[in-house]
Amino acid sequence: MEETRREWLAALLKITEPVLSALEKGELKRRLPLDFHAERAEYAPLEAFGRSMLGLAPWLGLDPETLSPEERKLQSGMRRKAVRCLAMAADPASPDFMNFTDGGQPLVDAAFLAHALVRARKALAGGDTFAAVAAKLSGVQPDGREADMAAVLSADTHRDLADALRSTRRIAAVNTNWLFFSAMVEAGLYVLGEPWDIMRVLGALRTFQGWYAGDGVYGDGPMFHWDYYNSFVIQPMYVDLVDLFADQSDEIAEMRPAVVARASRYASVLERMIGPDGSYPVAGRSVCYRFGAFQMLAQAALQHRLEEQLSPATVRCGLTAVIRRVMSAPELFDENGWLLPGVCGYQPELAEAYINTGSLYLCSAVFLPLGLPPADPFWSLPDEDWSGRKVWSGGHIPIDRAID
Repeated sequence: MEETRREWLAALLKITEPVLSALEKGELKRRLPLDFHAERAEYAPLEAFGRSMLGLAPWLGLDPETLSPEERKLQSGMRRKAVRCLAMAADPASPDFMNFTDGGQPLVDAAFLAHALVRARKALAGGDTFAAVAAKLSGVQPDGREADMAAVLSADTHRDLADALRSTRRIAAVNTNWLFFSAMVEAGLYVLGEPWDIMRVLGALRTFQGWYAGDGVYGDGPMFHWDYYNSFVIQPMYVDLVDLFADQSDEIAEMRPAVVARASRYASVLERMIGPDGSYPVAGRSVCYRFGAFQMLAQAALQHRLEEQLSPATVRCGLTAVIRRVMSAPELFDENGWLLPGVCGYQPELAEAYINTGSLYLCSAVFLPLGLPPADPFWSLPDEDWSGRKVWSGGHIPIDRAID
């Protein structure tokens, strides 16, 4: 399955590399197209960066010793680039210092950036990690491996990043999925070793317990909406928050099994939404986030939390079909490699007023399984058709069952 993994990685880098390459040079604000929904231009850089990092993070955090020399080299380069980008984004003196405070939108994308820190905490946020331990040991691990010294946050960047995340606390979360944004900012501070507010975390977790609609889905508020926000935001953040804080609160530890089971069920539903040709229903708001709609399926695969009847190979092949369908569309990118709005190519009429060019990079979330090593069953099992292709070719799949 090596070729499939290379195809996924090439797609992820094609999408995200223009963002990080511009930002590390302090040129993202100048180079990112800001004419589409220009009234949202002040938010676009943080949107593009935070959302790109959201999908990159598990791969950046993967143990390089599990990778081929070719992939290890790519990973090392992107880790270094990511650290330089964090410095540019959070340094008030940087030409690309990002808007973390003006308007409501910065809370959203500071949270996506914080989620990336949670997903790649060993590579980016410090702690007892290869990079951090190596730094303490003057660049050499006990086993003799040289450290990637450029992929360690400097003290200045650590301070600036923590200050930037804290500054978003002045933004009041709307009583919707935005509650998770406030909670995830606290998670980012937590993994940076900074003081954090447990009530902002518990507020989101408790509220959504009351908004559970049944069969693995939550309302985005008291009412249910037919859209992909259970996958764009709600369930990926819910699962990672209860994982992160379960040992900090008995209440969180008690809710964790139900949260995880519901997410696994929802991932199964997402898998069955993949059509035989890799298409999927275009329903609800924010469909221009494209295959980011499958984030929770990708995360369940990453975390080995697929339901028992769902093979990792089935998920890999289904998501590969979706990736190929989207990536093969004409006018996915402009002439400079920036994403264009749409689902299958350039379809700007599908973009709500709050969507700008930066918003589109939430599509990176489909690539989370790149955080699994090549030897993992997700990558190593033989190809197997996904549910939609099996059924519509006369094949057989397990009967679908709801959960409470």
